This record gives sequence, structure tokens and C-alpha cells, in this order.
Amino acid sequence: MQFLDDSLHPENQDKVVITTAPYGPEWMPEDFPEDIPVTMDEQIQKAVDCYNAGATVLHLHVRELDGKGSKRLSKFNELIAGVRAAVPDMIIQVGGSISFAPEDEGQSAKWLSDDTRHMLADLEPKPDQVTVAINTTQMNIMELLYPEYLEGTSLSNPAFMTAYSEMTVPAGPAWVEEHLRRLQASGIQPHFQLTGIHALETLERLVRKGVYKGPLNLTWIGIGGGFDGPNPFNFFNFVHRAPDGCTLTAESLLKNVLPFNMMAMSMGLHPRCGIEDTIIDQHGKRFTSVQQIEQCVRVARELGREIATGKEAREIYRIGVQYETIDETLVANGMAPNRQAGVRNMPLRAA
Repeated sequence: MQFLDDSLHPENQDKVVITTAPYGPEWMPEDFPEDIPVTMDEQIQKAVDCYNAGATVLHLHVRELDGKGSKRLSKFNELIAGVRAAVPDMIIQVGGSISFAPEDEGQSAKWLSDDTRHMLADLEPKPDQVTVAINTTQMNIMELLYPEYLEGTSLSNPAFMTAYSEMTVPAGPAWVEEHLRRLQASGIQPHFQLTGIHALETLERLVRKGVYKGPLNLTWIGIGGGFDGPNPFNFFNFVHRAPDGCTLTAESLLKNVLPFNMMAMSMGLHPRCGIEDTIIDQHGKRFTSVQQIEQCVRVARELGREIATGKEAREIYRIGVQYETIDETLVANGMAPNRQAGVRNMPLRAA
């Protein structure tokens, strides 16, 4: 991304698109009963509350009545339909893991099979987005979930700690290409969840080969455990390398969420918050998803940035847009063209 002398001036920045992740599949309802919805009505109402607080993108997972993360796509269909009816302008972004939570104590925490995750392209009603990981990666969420913040929660259970420590994200080349093909055929936009520069480079290669032809909406995930760590230099390196025409959202965990959201918003980028990322504030106190959204709104306003409405967020994300050719995709995303035969030297410039 390029930054001109006036790029930090709020009048030259997009309105803020706040993503909320209020379902937190790694937690059990008893970990935060005031803020973890269980019934379908409660889960729909949580989306409404988050939208009313200022979030326009809903990162969606689903729970069963026993409180466990649902792995049934029929439940996803039900929640998507309920949210779409209640807040039609909200961007519905389905978490591509479906639910990574172990079903029972002693079982592994893992993403579902390749074939099952492909079925997200067949959800009805269709979500606006499905998150897509690039490259198979370790996802040890326990690495930075410090014990003092887990005391009294389900994640203090040694069996769950072991399960989450060994979790991986399966996203190999064949699966990614097929998944992108199916999502594009269904008119569902992928939102790319990237673990570092290596994932960004792989995504760029996929675009340059024509595997993906659409807008680039990216989230940088700084949670450690196989992903980038929550180090500002990692984030700034990613920002520097990201295409000029993409949107970029910051994601971290626990007390790192607020600092990275503030950095992102000051640079004209976008924040993500919610109990999937943190259930505590900077003082270690319980912090609801709605309270986190309200905090993002306050910070954005202090920076002079306006909060995007649902319709404005759809325009910023270019929901529903696909491109016909590789060249069109590269130009639309602010990327240099592919090198043509006989063309030497740098730099290449988009036409």
C-alpha cells in the first residue's frame, strides 16, 4: 500500500468498516454467560445488537443448544436467514473453519474436512463472504492465551489446552483452488484470512494465474502460534506489501486487539473485534462484543473517521463484484500487470 503526505488525513480515508466476531467458538457459554448467545433467537439478536452499535460485518459461527459450536450446515442456514431478515444491510461473513472447537473433552480441536468446508458454497441463503485461509499452517491459539486470563474458563482445562495447542489450519493448494472456484461460481466473495507475508505472496500468485478474479478483502491475523506474532513490524511489513486496491483489516487477540485496531484505523484501514478475539479489556475485565464495537467507534471518531453504514461497507468491500480477466483483476486491485514476453526491467505499471 502507498501512503502520500495526506494519506493519514481522515477526509482522504474510507469510512471505517468494523468487523465483529461475537460468537467465539473457542469459549463455552459458562465462560462469559452475559455475552455468549446460545439459542437461535439469542444468536440473531446478538447480530442486531452488534449492527446497532456500529459493526457492519458479522463474522459468523453457530452454536447448538448445548452450547457447543455447531458443525451442522443446516444451523448455519437458519442463522444466516435470521440475520438477513433482521439486519439486511449487514455483511454476513461465515467463518471458513465452520467450528474449530472440539466436540468433547479429549478430542482434537480441528477444522472440518475439505469436502465439508467446500459445502459452504452451497449455503442457502448465501452469505456475502466466506473466510478463506491460504496455506496449511499451525494454529496454536494457546501460545499467547496467558494462564491468568484463562483462570476459571473452559480453556484452563488441560485437555482443551492440549487440543487447541495442536490445531492446524488445512489449506493446501488443491483445496484452495477448488474452494475459490466453488465460491466464485456461487457468487460468494472470499475474505482472505492471511497469517503473514508467505500467505499474501501465495494469494498474489493465485490472482496472477487467474485462479481468483475479484476484489481483495484481506485480514492480517497477528495471533502467534504459527501465524504472525502481534508485533507492529509484522503488521507494517504486511501493510507495506499489500496491494494498493485491497481493503485490509487487523486482527489480534486479548490485550493486543485494541492497539492493532487503533493502528489500523489511524492508517485508514479497518478493525475487527468481538469475543472470538478477546473477552477482556486492557484492564483484564470482561468486555462484551458490543462494548468492543462501541470502543472502536469512539476511537474512530477521535481520529476523525466516519463509520460506514451497511450499504457503504458493501460498496467499500465491492460485495457482488467479480472480474472477467486477470488483467482486469490486477488493475482493480492496484497490482502491477503480469510481465509480458520480451519486457525487461522494472517497474511494471498497470495500464
